[in-house]
Amino acid sequence: MKKMVNGILMDMSEEDIAQYNEDQKTLPTEFDVNMEYLREIRNSLLAKTDWTASSDLTMSDNMKTYRQALRDVPSGLDTVEKVKTKLTKNDDGVLINFPEEVSNWAI
Repeated sequence: MKKMVNGILMDMSEEDIAQYNEDQKTLPTEFDVNMEYLREIRNSLLAKTDWTASSDLTMSDNMKTYRQALRDVPSGLDTVEKVKTKLTKNDDGVLINFPEEVSNWAI
């Protein structure tokens, strides 16, 4: 294997190769990266509705169902293909395989 040092291509030492191989083990996989993105979206959608869970409000059944469905989004996603399917958007940029947002925020 080769490495670039100060603009010069050099052979890697056995120690360099061992470190490179070890570093490769800790890199996130495509699955990990996609799941992290999915969770960020899900968490953002949950955060938009956190105010409905305030102790001085009574959350509607629709909102309870929606929030639970959001929490369940990652369930059963065990391949990159399943995660990418869950992240599919329509032409308007709407996630078509996520729970539909509650249109009536009444609590």
